[in-house]
Formats: sequence, structure tokens, C-alpha cells
Amino acid sequence: MIKACEKAAKVIIRDFGEVENLQVSKKGPKDFVTKTDKRVEKILIEELSKSKKNYSFITEETGKIFNKNKNIFWVIDPIDGTTNFLHGIPHFAISVALLEDSEITIGLIYDPIKNEIFYAEKNNGSFFNNNRVRVSKKINLDECLFASNCEGIKSVYPKLNLRNTGCAALDLAYVACGRLDGYFHDEINLWDVAAGKIIIEEAGGIVNDINQFKINRIDIRAGNPDIYEKMVKKLDKF
Repeated sequence: MIKACEKAAKVIIRDFGEVENLQVSKKGPKDFVTKTDKRVEKILIEELSKSKKNYSFITEETGKIFNKNKNIFWVIDPIDGTTNFLHGIPHFAISVALLEDSEITIGLIYDPIKNEIFYAEKNNGSFFNNNRVRVSKKINLDECLFASNCEGIKSVYPKLNLRNTGCAALDLAYVACGRLDGYFHDEINLWDVAAGKIIIEEAGGIVNDINQFKINRIDIRAGNPDIYEKMVKKLDKF
């Protein structure tokens, strides 16, 4: 997974360098970024298939791709935070997870610009650039920092100290390593959150059961175990 993401990241880094030039063009960078998204997805599929040729795929751009093994899926978001990428903001990530019989067992989130890799495997812990990580130990909501989308911020502010970064995958990775204390979002896609879910859980955090939702309408709640329930209570109208 790491090798596949590192190969795909070369395309992202190269194309991100061109986005600034395209901002001033009449056509703009939107079509260019869409092509980057598809190229990155193609590389990930090709590289992951080399080692596990029978596994199926759930991807943002293509949807479901069924291979011989229809119970195991690679879940791929080639660029989570596309709008940031589109505007030349260096905050986006590749997200890849392995879904086995409806259970996420491996997750990897790679920020190619900062060269930060977050990954986890079931029962083996969570890691950031080869160093073990844990969720934060904060217990007071007033001292915590949370992330959500625009609707979440409008609904919950000023009950919680909030950020909207535009990249769900990195928000979840940041919860896992303690940079953020919690995350919530309604009606989000599986490929945005699959990797982050296991990375947080293996870092000692709590994530709600996302299997009860459709893959493109997931309501996710995540946080450290000391503030999770307190956070959820604040979200009663979200």
C-alpha cells in the first residue's frame, strides 16, 4: 500500500506544481485536476492489483470494480481534499483501506506534500511515519479542537472549538495522532473515512458503527475515549 501511494504521489506532486499556473488561465484548473484524480486512481489500482490480483475495488472515480474475490475490497480515494488541490492549497491526501467481509482491517492516509504517512492494521496499532501514535488524552471539551464540514460548524458552533480543513481523511488521521481531539460529519462517503476509522481505533480512539449507513451517506463520529460521549451529546441537533 505504501509503495502504491508513493508511486501515485509523484503524479500528484508534479501536477500540484502546475495548478498555480492554471489558476490564471481562462479555462482554469478544474479539468486538469479531474484528470489528475483519475490518473492517480489508475496507478493505485494497477499497483495494488500486482500483489492482490483477485481483490475487488470501491473507488471514488470508478465506483465498484468486481474481481474474483467479491468479499474483499480496496477502498480508494485518490485525492481527498480535491477542492484544496484545485485552489493550490497544500492540504489533501491519498486514502486507501482494505475492507474484508464488511470490516476495515487496514488503512493508510498519505499526505504527499508534507510527506506524512498514517497507517494501521487491525490489532497491530497505528503509526505516523513509522512511529506509534495514540489519540489525545484531553477530557475537557473546552480544551479540545474538533473538525467537521461547513454544516457541522454552522449547527454546533459555538458549542465546540471547530475547524473545517476540507480534507476528511487528514482530519481523521489528525485525531489518531492527537492533533485533533474529535471529528464528525454527516452524509460522507466510505472512501473518505474508511482508512481513518481503523487508524483512529488502533490509536485507542472511538468511531461509531458506519456499517449501518449507505456507502455514500455515512454519519461518522470519532474522538478520544474520554470526550467521545461528551462530543456526541453536543451533536444532538446536527
